[in-house]
Amino acid sequence: MTGAQAAIVKAAAALLAGLVFGVGLALSGMLNPARVLGFLDLAGAWDPRLAFVLAGAVAVSAVSYALARHRPRPLLASRFDIPTSRRIDARLLLGAALFGIGWGMAGFCPGPAFASLAFGIGKSVLFVVAMLAGMALFRLVPPPRP
Repeated sequence: MTGAQAAIVKAAAALLAGLVFGVGLALSGMLNPARVLGFLDLAGAWDPRLAFVLAGAVAVSAVSYALARHRPRPLLASRFDIPTSRRIDARLLLGAALFGIGWGMAGFCPGPAFASLAFGIGKSVLFVVAMLAGMALFRLVPPPRP
């Protein structure tokens, strides 16, 4: 397979995975920010449906990692690219806090926000623009020195 063909196969696999993910989010109702916010509202009318979606995602991920451990390399890459750092620092904690605050305020996280764009959910446009601005800002902040 040539380099161009390999790139097309990788892009097609990524597109298919993204479509499956997006359809799963839509079918489970997770594109609705009110449902997500209902899950985060532990003191009010708590909606547990997101917990079941998360449990399903963890189960699929656990099985996938278990199967991948027995492969010498991924199907479409020369090596596995699994993070090795276990360091918990201020930068990680700040990023997690910002993610949680944004999720709690808007009811979106990146996957559902992008999928919501396909359905014309207006609130997701503002969220995606703000998310992309945050990603650009992140690139401007220098990493900490070891």
